[in-house]
Amino acid sequence: MPAYSEEEIIAGCRKKNRAIQEHLYKAYYSTFLKVCARYAKDMQDAEQLLNDGFLKVFTQIDNFKNTGSFEGWMRRIVINTCLDYLRSTALKEEMAMHMRAIPAEESTLSVTNLGMDRVEFKDMVRLIQSLPAMTRTVFNLFVFDGFNHKEISGQLDISEGTSHWHLHQARNQLQKKIIKSEQNNITYEAKRI
Repeated sequence: MPAYSEEEIIAGCRKKNRAIQEHLYKAYYSTFLKVCARYAKDMQDAEQLLNDGFLKVFTQIDNFKNTGSFEGWMRRIVINTCLDYLRSTALKEEMAMHMRAIPAEESTLSVTNLGMDRVEFKDMVRLIQSLPAMTRTVFNLFVFDGFNHKEISGQLDISEGTSHWHLHQARNQLQKKIIKSEQNNITYEAKRI
């Protein structure tokens, strides 16, 4: 596959050149699939979100003003595609089920020391995908995509306190799942010996 410069890729996509669009898709497939996998409930949904995101990239390419990072611009479109999916009416019920009152003492939380450094990526994605939809979304936006609680509350139409609570819930649930996974691995290894 021939290598293209970023300028050639942008120009080719603006002209709807299929070969260049395919090149761009293949070049960022893995990177953006990982982003989508963190938001989706399974890999099939992640792949659909990825395809929807790339469709928006290709149809909105004229909106890229050549200022800032092209990859960053595409990433924002992919994340917004994931957020649109999560805002859909089909998922609103699931999200509402997991909304609860937030105790005042849980208003400021940290996401450090999750133990994620001990987990392989595919296992980490599986653990994140097992979180309730809203909790998973807040966790992804805060931890991986660098949003603060004010930005998250604006994106998801929730209060900042609710954003803090979901982050705390994600952190606690992931820690428990990582510990359980590690215990299961130790038990498995002990039985093998």
